Amino acid sequence: MRDLSLPDRDWSFHYGTEILRFSVRRQTQRRNNSIAIHVEPEGTVLVDAPVEASREVILAAVRKRARWIQLHVAGFLRRRMHVLPREYVSGEAVMYLGRRYLLKVIQTDDIELCARLFGSHLEVRSATRSPQEVRAAMDRWFRARARIVLVERMGVMLGALRWKHPPPPVRLQAMKVQWGSCSPAGRLTLNPWLVKAPRDCIDYVILHELCHLKEHNHSPRFYKLLDKHMPLWRERKERLDELAEVILNK
Repeated sequence: MRDLSLPDRDWSFHYGTEILRFSVRRQTQRRNNSIAIHVEPEGTVLVDAPVEASREVILAAVRKRARWIQLHVAGFLRRRMHVLPREYVSGEAVMYLGRRYLLKVIQTDDIELCARLFGSHLEVRSATRSPQEVRAAMDRWFRARARIVLVERMGVMLGALRWKHPPPPVRLQAMKVQWGSCSPAGRLTLNPWLVKAPRDCIDYVILHELCHLKEHNHSPRFYKLLDKHMPLWRERKERLDELAEVILNK
């Protein structure tokens, strides 16, 4: 028997001269004919569909949005072309809470490898200035800041909800294409690199996952709940999507 928690990646159809490929994730909570289409930050397409939805119904729904999918995939791929791989040297731009800082690598005899925010710079002190050491110091610094900032924003968003829920268990896990997730048991996973995004975008991701505590799906009820608590969430999501390649660039 197929594991419904794993997306089925063997889906595609012709659109003009292109082949559009996508994955389908079956959701037991999703209503009949309720199909949601997402273009992920890396340009992959994920479709959420009810367990009982036929192949014909899913293909028809995706074909109906083919132009929208094509435009969004092209936009993601176009932005990726302009993101250069990091070299972890002085002068590179890094982001923290939506603001750009300059990386400043300082060679030092200190034994401890460390990073700190100082004015308009993120300073990294390293004995060798090797990219591996600089990256390790930056990763530790961002994870430490994420543990503080994301917990703080979680408290703010929980306090703003009109329905009350005890703080859910939260873990941080670096992910390539996801900002967060909510398990069926109600445990939230947040991407620590989210701390590089503006606060309003962080709040959107956290609220999105908190809404899954009531509606563990992407049904109309879920989006109604999201609209109720954050009417401008679509603008925040679009802004976050535009920053995704820069934020997730490792």
